[in-house]
Amino acid sequence: MTDVKATFPHLGNYFVPLEVLFTAGIEVDYIVPPPITNRTLELGTRHSPDFVCTPFKYNLGNYIESLEAGANTLVQVGGACRLDYYGELHEQILRDLGYDFRFVNIGSTKLTKPLTFYNILKEINPDMTLKNIARVLPVVLKMIQYIDEAEDFIRKNIGFERNPGEFDHTHQRFLLEMRSIRSKKELYNYYIKYMNIFKSIEVDKPKKPLRVGVIGEYYTIMVPFSNHFIEKELATMGIVIDRWMNLTNSVIHDFRPEAKEHIKNYVTFDMGATAMYTIDKALQFAKKGYDGIIHVKSFGCTPETDAIPVLQNISSDYKIPILYFSFDSQTSEIGIKTRLEAFYDMIIMRKEAV
Repeated sequence: MTDVKATFPHLGNYFVPLEVLFTAGIEVDYIVPPPITNRTLELGTRHSPDFVCTPFKYNLGNYIESLEAGANTLVQVGGACRLDYYGELHEQILRDLGYDFRFVNIGSTKLTKPLTFYNILKEINPDMTLKNIARVLPVVLKMIQYIDEAEDFIRKNIGFERNPGEFDHTHQRFLLEMRSIRSKKELYNYYIKYMNIFKSIEVDKPKKPLRVGVIGEYYTIMVPFSNHFIEKELATMGIVIDRWMNLTNSVIHDFRPEAKEHIKNYVTFDMGATAMYTIDKALQFAKKGYDGIIHVKSFGCTPETDAIPVLQNISSDYKIPILYFSFDSQTSEIGIKTRLEAFYDMIIMRKEAV
């Protein structure tokens, strides 16, 4: 099916392994959505219900821009929150707008067995072979893990490099060159090469830098544009950033049972989506003596809203400040920077007072 031009909404930098999955595994053309901009959000907001969560609007904007770029097959997944309903609504809105496309809603099927996943992928390309996807999928999964490991290292060191911007520039090369890799051996050698490059970047980090943990809702925490590049702002302040939430930790490895055990003194029942992980990581950051925590979510995210009272209890019990951000299409960038600067001043004063 050489006429298939598939696309999937942006989620962090995972467009790289997704491109490999679609082109080398499913064997179709893949349209990487254009980088997220204000136009993306404007398009999504204009055609979305007023009170839908903001990630829905970003995804819709991604679809529209991808259709404009030539995509004819849209793919969507499900999740443990309103994400389960994204597919049906996105498809109906786009058809009402007059777009012509195929829609493959992976979220409509419970992927409890590998064969089920395989059959869903064959909806994208019926000529796809089990042998081929079995060869490529391990490469894609390992690619996700390597991206997460590299970005975790960068997150803890960016802002301290002697040559400002060196981590960013190297990271962009790392992602760009990875797009051509198709084997696990080549990928491993590539990963080792770039990790050595990242570690060779000269940094001037104090012995006891400020440490801030970033927690929150799945999409908003992993898509920098949607949180107004909070991590980059923190890095410019000379803060070490710790952010656990990524695909490796939350999807490839299921830590939910462990999280539930860790927070049993605060929570009895699973609140859904990312709430358990949010509370668990907040508690770990507090116990480790971090200087502060920043909680990010989209406006109207019910599981993360439910987690806030628990976070407030953790803040009170461990005397750790938590800054809360709720993002929507009208969020002011100036307001965010002002609150971050005030938060920075507060944790500096607390640290100096100890």
